[in-house]
Parts: sequence; C-alpha cells; structure tokens
Amino acid sequence: MKVTPMSLPEVLLVEPDRFGDARGYFMETWREERYRAAGIALPFVQDNLSRSARGILRGLHLQNPHAQGKLVYVLEGEVFDVAVDVRVGSPSFGKWTGALLSSEDHRQLWIPPGYAHGFCVTSETALFAYKCTAAYSAADEVGVLWNDSAIGIPWPVASPRLSAKDAALPRLADIDAERLPRFEG
Repeated sequence: MKVTPMSLPEVLLVEPDRFGDARGYFMETWREERYRAAGIALPFVQDNLSRSARGILRGLHLQNPHAQGKLVYVLEGEVFDVAVDVRVGSPSFGKWTGALLSSEDHRQLWIPPGYAHGFCVTSETALFAYKCTAAYSAADEVGVLWNDSAIGIPWPVASPRLSAKDAALPRLADIDAERLPRFEG
C-alpha cells in the first residue's frame, strides 16, 4: 500500500495493493493495522454509499462537534474529490486539496476530522463509498458553499447540479466561528 500526503499533509492519498491475474483482481479496501501504521488510526463506525450522475456535486460538508474522518473511494466511475481545512486557527484554514479518484485507479482519500468534504462526478455515473469515523448527526451538520471564491476550488464542471441545500450553503467567511472545529496542532 502506498500512502502519499497531499498538499494539506493530514489529507492522505492511499493506493491499496491490487493483485490480479486473468480472472480479475483482489484488493483490500481497508485493514486496520495497515491503515493505523499509515496514520489513519481512528475507528470507523459507519459506511455510506452514494450513486450520482455526471455533473452532480455533493458538498462541501462536515460535522461539528461530532466530526467525521472519512476514507473515500470510487467503486464505479470517476470523481474529483476535495478536502478543505475549516479548523479555526489552522495555518491552512480555508485551503483545499483534491484528487481524481476512479474505479480504474482504486485510489482512496483520507479526509481527517475538521475538514469539509465534497466531490463532483466526472464520469457518466459514479458509485462512491465513504468509511466514517463518527455516525451521521443532522444536528451537527455544517456546510460551505461549493464555489466560495475565497477557497477557489477549480471544479471540473462550470454549472454542477446541486441539491437545494448545497446551493444555499454559506461562504466560509459567513459561518459563525463557533460552528467550526478548532485546530489542535
């Protein structure tokens, strides 16, 4: 397994080992001791799947105070996946990093607690998997507007399809700092 820190070094790009032959391939999508050794040491408590069509953008989402770390990957298709540091006091507050993830490359992205997460589908459809370190809590939901110019994410779709909820999210600067996680570094 190859693990590469992204431009925000707490966000990790994980490339699991894949073993193949004429029948197909086999790979482990998660094994506790390997991921712990790579720095992903929080327990996972909930798995989620979403299916979306080309041009769908989901995000930017997080929870606070019951923050979720997320290990995400694509089972079918391709997405542009993004993490934004929204921890008040962080030296990288408001900065983003991202990667293309696909069912062809099998790469995973680790988004630690305290980061907002979103993705945009770049293939016809995508089946997207999330392993989460905390259960979903509607009362703790926080979101940041997908096209916040202060963050400056170059999404691969100029006019994505959004949920009404995501379209109405505030810019990061307009969120009460009390609603955001704190940097503990």
